[in-house]
Amino acid sequence: MEENTFDVDDYSKQDFDTEDDEAWITRCVVDPVRRTVSLYSNEGGEKHVECEEVEEFMNVLSLVRKIMPDDIVTYVSPLI
Repeated sequence: MEENTFDVDDYSKQDFDTEDDEAWITRCVVDPVRRTVSLYSNEGGEKHVECEEVEEFMNVLSLVRKIMPDDIVTYVSPLI
């Protein structure tokens, strides 16, 4: 079985720039307990990433932290 490798350093914010200035991500919600990342756009669109493995979630989280502005990223607190 071939292993997929991921290196967050292979990506930059410019890789995700679009020519469409009318739509952009307004909020990114990270839920570490459920291992999900939800993206919300200014036009009402939603995208949800569900990770089955911890390593997969950590890769997605690393990318989010690298390319998303801190002021739009929020983290869901676990219930205690």
